[in-house]
Amino acid sequence: MPSTKSVQQSKTFNFPVQIYYEDTDFSGVVYHPNFLKYFERAREHVIGAKSLASLWDEHDLGFAVYRSDMLCHDGVEFADIIDIRTRFYFESKYRTVWQQEIWRPNAKKPAVTAQIEMICMNKNRQLCPMPQILINRLGEAFSEPVTF
Repeated sequence: MPSTKSVQQSKTFNFPVQIYYEDTDFSGVVYHPNFLKYFERAREHVIGAKSLASLWDEHDLGFAVYRSDMLCHDGVEFADIIDIRTRFYFESKYRTVWQQEIWRPNAKKPAVTAQIEMICMNKNRQLCPMPQILINRLGEAFSEPVTF
């Protein structure tokens, strides 16, 4: 989903996902809540599991979904190997916005699009700024330095 705001976006990250029978409904089409799981996996791939674990273990911080908008344009089927395309930007030092698309093989348009807003929170579920080390690490995905 394109943003209406002019912002500096990250490069595009690609994450392949194999669609298994268990992901589908009786007709062989992916059950729609699974798309959110695929998007989550792709975001974790971008941030890095070790970075997320360190954020929690060393800083008592984590991410939570603040808002999610998803549109299903086309079905995704059993045995497809889909490409999750992910870009993100910093809304502030508290929030990131993730623009994600699911592409089927040889498709001319995305099957599913989503814009997911993530906020940084502490273990008490209070809004907190992301540590500078994480901002710097994620900032490597941009052509220009990220500043607030």
